[in-house]
Amino acid sequence: MSVTLAPGDTAPDFTLPTATGGTLHLGDLRGKRVVLYAYPAAGTPGCTKQACDFRDSLGSLTAHGYAVVGISPDSPAKLAKFAEKEQLAFPLVSDQEKKVLDAYGAYGDKSLYGKLTRGVIRSTFVIDADGKIELAQYNVKATGHVARLRRILGIDN
Repeated sequence: MSVTLAPGDTAPDFTLPTATGGTLHLGDLRGKRVVLYAYPAAGTPGCTKQACDFRDSLGSLTAHGYAVVGISPDSPAKLAKFAEKEQLAFPLVSDQEKKVLDAYGAYGDKSLYGKLTRGVIRSTFVIDADGKIELAQYNVKATGHVARLRRILGIDN
């Protein structure tokens, strides 16, 4: 991992294609707090569990002023199928070139079943209303992560 973001760092800006066929520009979300979570592959068990946990917590996150965005190297078409199947009501963005994932430090060397491999490092970033990193978590677990994040953010309901 070449980059590690920390609180106070400026969140790398991006414009990426979405599952719905449009584009999402991070700058358009200024004024809102954003939970940007990076995951390896749509439709896999861990990524599905994590996405569904965000889906199920979306109401309380948005009620507390957070927008949720998922980012992966999947194609927009694959993301669209994933979003439809799992009824995900938040944006999923496609970073097939992995440039944004790399800028966030969410792409690089990782250990997978004891082997060193290169890929998406499951990570979550909370970006404040001014575009600064409020929280950066790397190597998070898919299961239970959203509940832990909600506790950190003080969101109990």
